[in-house]
Amino acid sequence: MNLGMLKLFRLLILSFLIQNLFANTQSFEFDFIKKGIQDNNTLLIVGGIQGDEPGAFMAASLIATHYKITKGSVWIVPNLNFYSIIKRSRGPFGDMNRKFAALSPNDPDYNSIQRIKKYIKAPEVKIILNLHDGSGFYREEFVDWTHSPNRWGQSSIIDQSSLNIEAYGNLEEISTEVCEHVNNNLIKPKHYYSIKNTHTKLGDKEMEKTLTYYAINNGKAAFGNEASKSLPLHERTYYHLLALEKYMGIMGIEFKRKFELNELSVKNVIDNDIYISFYDEKIQLPLSEIRNILRYFPIKKDGTLEFTPSNPLMTVIKKNGTYMIHYGNRKLANLKPDYLELHTEEKIISMNIDGKERNVNLGSIIDVEESFEVNPIENIRVNVIGFVQKGKRNESGIKVKKEKIQKRYSIDRNGNIFRVEFYRDNKFAGMVLVNFNKNKKLNKTSSVVFSKKKSTIAKL
Repeated sequence: MNLGMLKLFRLLILSFLIQNLFANTQSFEFDFIKKGIQDNNTLLIVGGIQGDEPGAFMAASLIATHYKITKGSVWIVPNLNFYSIIKRSRGPFGDMNRKFAALSPNDPDYNSIQRIKKYIKAPEVKIILNLHDGSGFYREEFVDWTHSPNRWGQSSIIDQSSLNIEAYGNLEEISTEVCEHVNNNLIKPKHYYSIKNTHTKLGDKEMEKTLTYYAINNGKAAFGNEASKSLPLHERTYYHLLALEKYMGIMGIEFKRKFELNELSVKNVIDNDIYISFYDEKIQLPLSEIRNILRYFPIKKDGTLEFTPSNPLMTVIKKNGTYMIHYGNRKLANLKPDYLELHTEEKIISMNIDGKERNVNLGSIIDVEESFEVNPIENIRVNVIGFVQKGKRNESGIKVKKEKIQKRYSIDRNGNIFRVEFYRDNKFAGMVLVNFNKNKKLNKTSSVVFSKKKSTIAKL
């Protein structure tokens, strides 16, 4: 092979690899969520433009799932660069927040940039907030390496002091109100917020490429909000939410939230109110204490897995024959597949739970104090995963206590939650989880409202 042919071959291989990477990113399209009564005074919240800033995208996702907008209109993009979130990267194809001035159609981020630009320019949108986690602590004067004018954390970002538009053009005044609100609710005094004006139009070539400056040039009030990367995730998220609530207040947007706004409540919501369901809720998994590996997990014979997450930062990705549940930057569990045919018609089964007869929907999580028993159903086989009784292939009609189930087969790390699977004619019909943890009741679905159905077509 001569030198020219070798170069051509390398270019073809490179083109093939780029095309495959681009195809994969299409499976990670960002979510666009509208809340409230739509009007011409809409707030657009953007999180996840950079995948290594979890406080930003977590705060945006909580507005989507745990806030009810009772007056006004809020649009949320919680995972703008979802692929970078999964990869735990600032941007696998370069910094997306530097692609708003000019971008080649061949760039893998091109479609996402064009789509978010349409939302930014929508006539309903009056304020755009781009959420970030920034380095250190911004200070107007140099204190040390972590506290200086070159840092970004704990700041409200504006590109200029004002903008000649009909509403919300007083950018510096609005940022001042936001900083005052945050500073009245600090966890520690050293976390205080300040305004950082980048004076972008005076020649800051990097900031000219950003989302907020694109919005400014399209006649929209736009702000960045930076929580410090020096803080733990729940504290960053807390500060973002404080700022977001003030912006909503300035716009006359009213809301109800499903938790108290303090750092511990925020941590609890982030870590514990997370669920995922499969196959039209025939399986439901609470994820707060999920084991790293769940073996023999029912998967359709064709390898597809339909799922409904409780949070837009959640997805399932297939890699090397394993299905991985991701939540933001975290990989929560690996599902080792048991490929089966599905039986979709079964809905309800009858159980005796602690001496009381109950009809139970498949996909439920049942709290059990002492014991449970599945009442026999014709042509239905019951398999309590981890329960072994010699000579019994069908475990219906048997009283089951926690001590009779092997702890290593629980779905949670503490050994309290176990799978009860149901089969009709050897086809998987559904699952019920039994929870023996008396101190943590789980007999309800997640309180969140996000429930977009997805499927695993993405591979890494």
